[in-house]
Amino acid sequence: MQKKPVLVVMAAGMGSRYGGLKQIDPVGSCGEAILDFSLFDAHEAGFETAVIIIKEAIRKDFMETVGERLKKCPMEIRYAYQELTKIPADFVIPADRTKPWGTSHAVLCAKNEIDGAPFAVINADDYYGKDAFKVIYDFLCNAKAGDVSPYCMVGYQLGNTVTDHGSVARGICTTDANGYLTAIEEQTKIEKYEGGIHYTEDDGATWVDVSADTPVSMNMWGFTPDFLDALQAGLPEFLNEKVPANPQKAEYLLPTTVAGMLHAGKATVKVLRSADKWYGVTYAADKPMVVAALQALTDAGKYPATGLWN
Repeated sequence: MQKKPVLVVMAAGMGSRYGGLKQIDPVGSCGEAILDFSLFDAHEAGFETAVIIIKEAIRKDFMETVGERLKKCPMEIRYAYQELTKIPADFVIPADRTKPWGTSHAVLCAKNEIDGAPFAVINADDYYGKDAFKVIYDFLCNAKAGDVSPYCMVGYQLGNTVTDHGSVARGICTTDANGYLTAIEEQTKIEKYEGGIHYTEDDGATWVDVSADTPVSMNMWGFTPDFLDALQAGLPEFLNEKVPANPQKAEYLLPTTVAGMLHAGKATVKVLRSADKWYGVTYAADKPMVVAALQALTDAGKYPATGLWN
């Protein structure tokens, strides 16, 4: 019998552009972080278990804030730890490397806690909306792994996911007429400008315009358990080929892994649509907008005014 879907929350990033631990920064009227709202919405959608990925370096601060609140959360909360040392023993970590190995590595670090269940993956610092959790939970309940693995992602319009305060990283998606992903390209420096939105791949020497209605990935993925085997199989190639070329910043990313499986015909990815608006805090200056949006949703009765876990 297939296990119930598990929610995996990536909260190990240090938030260098934000300037602090945005995973624990309060945005709700009762001190909640964005993560609290995501868990609340996920539980309403049917998720009963969440795996939160953090780093040992933030464990104490995280447990004293978010972790303490989550003792009242009706979900089972498990923790996994992403560390630079969680790689094959024969690989030497580059000197002075502090940046985590990326989102694919983060999910791989949670393999034991996922425990063979289908799973959704989200960022801790992105607000996805209630509908997004409903559509991804329903998909995972019916997904059956086979020769071609059935994955999914929730897509958002690029124009609704950029900030006025600097560049963002997004997975730019191409879909077919039936709503299946045909290509995804990770762009790490996308910016708004007076005439629209553009990205650069050469530190600003040249720019490429991209339409505001382009579908993008916000790292809200749905996978069957076999995806973890693909992550494990792809890790040595990343370490041996990508890291030497960029020892301080190379990252093993979910969009890159998925793109490789699509190209090899090993997976399909249904792009699910959510009617809700995405909110996020890439930069500290983004926080007031997120606080106001969540307060408006609370005032509208979407969330309890007395606190999510009371």
